Amino acid sequence: MERFFELEIAYITIMLFFLAVTAFVTTRDFMPRVAFKRGMLGIGGIFALMIGVHYMLTTQRMEGVATLFNQGETIICENKMHRTISQSVILSKKLGWRLEGDYFKNDNFARDFFTARCVDYSPIAPKKAEK
Repeated sequence: MERFFELEIAYITIMLFFLAVTAFVTTRDFMPRVAFKRGMLGIGGIFALMIGVHYMLTTQRMEGVATLFNQGETIICENKMHRTISQSVILSKKLGWRLEGDYFKNDNFARDFFTARCVDYSPIAPKKAEK
């Protein structure tokens, strides 16, 4: 459950804001009495579905990235710390990176990278010519 909140807290906050707006609007005098119930169920259901799908896709990608990294593949992560020319960091075991829980760590690098912000690098890397 901790991983769910870590990944989805921003979207849950947005959902709560929309639910608050929906509650405010649907309880006005000019709205029909059933509007509150329909509005809250509709908005809540849509957001719950979207958050659930996002969580499922994100955790699947995280597991895939961890598996590929453990197999020796190269991983690419976004680097929000430095907003310069290169906003990505390439990680691999060969470069001294290790996977601890859901975080990539390196003693020679200032920060860790969360696996949810990483993708497999091999599909976009140039392929070696086959002989």
